[in-house]
Amino acid sequence: MSEPLDPIYETDFIKEMVRQTRALDTYGVLNGAAPDKILAPFVLTKERKAEIPIMGDPDEKTLARVKSFYNAIAVLIEQECKLMAAPLVHLTHEGFGRALVTVGKLVAIDKTLRDVHRFGFASLSKMKDEADKLLAVALERIGSYPEVAGL
Repeated sequence: MSEPLDPIYETDFIKEMVRQTRALDTYGVLNGAAPDKILAPFVLTKERKAEIPIMGDPDEKTLARVKSFYNAIAVLIEQECKLMAAPLVHLTHEGFGRALVTVGKLVAIDKTLRDVHRFGFASLSKMKDEADKLLAVALERIGSYPEVAGL
């Protein structure tokens, strides 16, 4: 009998992260994998982060993780406000750039990205906290400018 999963796996955000990560798994490597295995690469403990060089270029797997994160937030925005949210992640080959989520003509999220080759969070809880903050900002902006978000 397997150990029960942490209750965080029952949250909407974490469920969506699993869906988005599976969606970007073009070769089916994660087929049948448990949620904890799928999301393990998002968790960078201090020890794991120390193993990653300070300077470096992000690989395709890392870029897919960044996209999964912002795609999941966009889906939650859509669920909350019933308007289409479009995520855009633009990065240089060196791992610097921006993540935007637009709703209509409104930029609901504008996040500067640096050192993307080290993208990750101390825990799934920290990842969910960051997503919750971004989601709250986005929903507040949409609430403040509904006419722009509806265009």
